[in-house]
Amino acid sequence: MKNFNQSTKLCEILGISLPIVQAPMNNVTNAALVAAVSNAGGMGVLGPNAGRDAENLNTKERYKREFERIKALTDKPYGVNIVCRNDNDKKYVLRVMETAFEAGVKAFFFVGIVETELFKFIKDNGGVLVHRALTPSVNSARAAQEEGADIIIATGYDKGGVLPQNKIGTFSIVPIIADTVSVPVMAAGGINDVRGVRAAFALGASGVYVGTRFIASTECPAAQPAKESIVSMGSSELFFVSDYQRVVPSKFAKELNAMYLNGDKEVVAQKIERLNPLRLAMIDGDIENGIIYVNSGISLIKEIKSAKEIVGELMADFV
Repeated sequence: MKNFNQSTKLCEILGISLPIVQAPMNNVTNAALVAAVSNAGGMGVLGPNAGRDAENLNTKERYKREFERIKALTDKPYGVNIVCRNDNDKKYVLRVMETAFEAGVKAFFFVGIVETELFKFIKDNGGVLVHRALTPSVNSARAAQEEGADIIIATGYDKGGVLPQNKIGTFSIVPIIADTVSVPVMAAGGINDVRGVRAAFALGASGVYVGTRFIASTECPAAQPAKESIVSMGSSELFFVSDYQRVVPSKFAKELNAMYLNGDKEVVAQKIERLNPLRLAMIDGDIENGIIYVNSGISLIKEIKSAKEIVGELMADFV
């Protein structure tokens, strides 16, 4: 394979055997999913709201508990997601990183701005820094590399969750970023089968960063109705509730879509913030009153499988 040497470098940096990372996906990760992906040879990554439950633990205790659960299930490396959108997030982020280092975590998947102080904290403590800009660009990639990023994630508009504002597709942004930096680049957005992996590598990627496909895994904490909704839907059935949020059809999603098309974008944003429809659908299983973010290629997701099976299928050229 053309980029075998580059993928080897990525695997060496992360301490894994296969160039695949499970995206953290907010609260749709848990110790079981993270450990299963890591045990399969890739790297599982714990999301920022993983483990929220009736115990209502503070941030440090919740992360500490989740790290202990992961370590009980795997002795392989795993990562933690760090989200820093602005200076207001720094205190919280630093607390999470300190807890992660205490637990022996080495890989930090840093999402958001290039924050010199926090980047330095990771590097000074011997951590691996993986950066994903919310809206990737040549400038953001260069800045992250200059501040010490070991790996850059190039995220395309095909992804699930909140989408990049520049609306550049995955297989356009990957070669742009790969041509910009010398560190390994991971492709993110719409990669659901081995063909997507092959295409990403042909365009200069050294690994893949996969989210939506792992929602439809047996280990994922998403509610069963949410998983079944993903495997039963086709890409042509999806629609938008904002410029940057692609969802599967539901009663509530259709209401939001009508408001969005009518130009009531602020009302849509307020409803999403107030009602937390993502949790309603993804965790509680109330599909009709919630929303499910997905990537643009869900027609390719046909079955709920174990994380090990998914890793094996996507990494068929490396196993």
